[in-house]
Amino acid sequence: MDTHPINILLVEDNPGDVFLINRMLEECSLQYTLHRVDNGEAATDFLRQIQAYDQAPYPQLILLDLNLPIKNGREVLAEIKTDPNLQHIPVIVLSTSDAPTDIEESYQLKADYYVTKPSSFHEFANKAQDIYDFWLQWQQRH
Repeated sequence: MDTHPINILLVEDNPGDVFLINRMLEECSLQYTLHRVDNGEAATDFLRQIQAYDQAPYPQLILLDLNLPIKNGREVLAEIKTDPNLQHIPVIVLSTSDAPTDIEESYQLKADYYVTKPSSFHEFANKAQDIYDFWLQWQQRH
């Protein structure tokens, strides 16, 4: 297993969720560097290394909120998964919604994993283990 830190792109507009997600990631033993953008348009610019992101690192994992300003997470997910240069990057959707239609639509758009954002830090810590386990399994398959 590679022990180099992975570059994670977090696409999240809520500062409180950013804080909790960062803390959540600290709880697992994943070595990472977190890069954050707060809207869908910035996410696609980051991924394509254009505009202000021409020096952005290539992410190995994307954590994507569905409810984003400018361009929503579904649009971003669809763009990622239809772009031959990006479609191989695993995308974990992080959403407050546990509605079956949102989950199903995310998987139809080829999300690799769907995580409902928990309401407490304790629950976030449990989700960190889920994300870590997902990443380990992803690495073993690819």
